[in-house]
Amino acid sequence: MSNSPGSGVRDPGSGSSQSKPLSGIRDTGSGSSRRGLLFVVSAPSGTGKTTVVERLVQILPDLSLSRSYTSRRIRTNEADGVDYNFITRVRFEEMIAAGQFLEWADVFGNLYGTCATDAERDLAAGRDLVLVIDVQGARQVRERCAGTVGVFVMPPSFDVLEQRLRGRSADPEDAIQRRLQAARDEVAAFVEYDYVVVNDELDACVDRLRAIVLAERARLRCATGTAERIVQTFQ
Repeated sequence: MSNSPGSGVRDPGSGSSQSKPLSGIRDTGSGSSRRGLLFVVSAPSGTGKTTVVERLVQILPDLSLSRSYTSRRIRTNEADGVDYNFITRVRFEEMIAAGQFLEWADVFGNLYGTCATDAERDLAAGRDLVLVIDVQGARQVRERCAGTVGVFVMPPSFDVLEQRLRGRSADPEDAIQRRLQAARDEVAAFVEYDYVVVNDELDACVDRLRAIVLAERARLRCATGTAERIVQTFQ
């Protein structure tokens, strides 16, 4: 689940009991705007996916990083509504029952999810949106949103990932081993994504993601409206 500032609203309130699929990516033809692109970025814990995407949204205009909801406790260095939308487990389960999540998952005993209303608001306004979510959440999004662009970020090796996990926190050994085992299971899912990038060096990885976003924005399905307007100037 993503954990950085976005344009979402903390609590969308009570919604309908059925989740409505987002309408995915489409071009608005010759109109003045297009619907936003939806990007999903996944990686094993410790790969640095959130840091990479946070840097990406700082350098690319009209690109937002979705802010997830979570039931876990807030940490001392976090701010509610900035790092995550922190809610109680009971409230989270109520939102699940109301069909308010585009995707949600239980990650090491804590619930994380992306609010469908928040995501739709950005996409409908023409802003491209990045979800930093795990493999199981990405599968849910692909089922509901046609045209989702998937990017899998890999560490250079298992050993490097282990070094990063051990160096970034004071987690107990059993927690580190759980994350490493989850990583073993997750890396095989790279074949489900449209792109694979390796986070061997931060700036280089950000550049690769930037190239992917720019390439997707230039695809015919997204650029048709702009191209048609230019064609009209030749008539």
